[in-house]
Amino acid sequence: MDWSDRCVFCRIAEGSAPARIVYEDGEVVAFLDKHPQAPHHILVIPRRHISRLHDATDSEVPLLGKLLMVARDVAEAQGFHESGYRIVINNGSGAGQSIFHLHVHVLAGRAMHWPPG
Repeated sequence: MDWSDRCVFCRIAEGSAPARIVYEDGEVVAFLDKHPQAPHHILVIPRRHISRLHDATDSEVPLLGKLLMVARDVAEAQGFHESGYRIVINNGSGAGQSIFHLHVHVLAGRAMHWPPG
């Protein structure tokens, strides 16, 4: 199925929708969140459309690991790795997912409380 005409993150990944990209390669794109929930809020997405984490297959395990490693690398490149950051993946609307393209939130720059919400 071609999601690119419906999914804003697919359009960002292919370069047809605007975003402030901080990292990209052939599999992954990282960009500033348009509606940040912290002073630093970056989204890391796979270029390939996966609706949510629960829909990922075993064959996508290397890609899932890469999403986390890119999140780590982006935190370091942006300079907030020492002070700490939070990684969040929402799975489904009940968990707060509003765009159904798997994405990792990288949040930093303020105190993070527990439980988160």
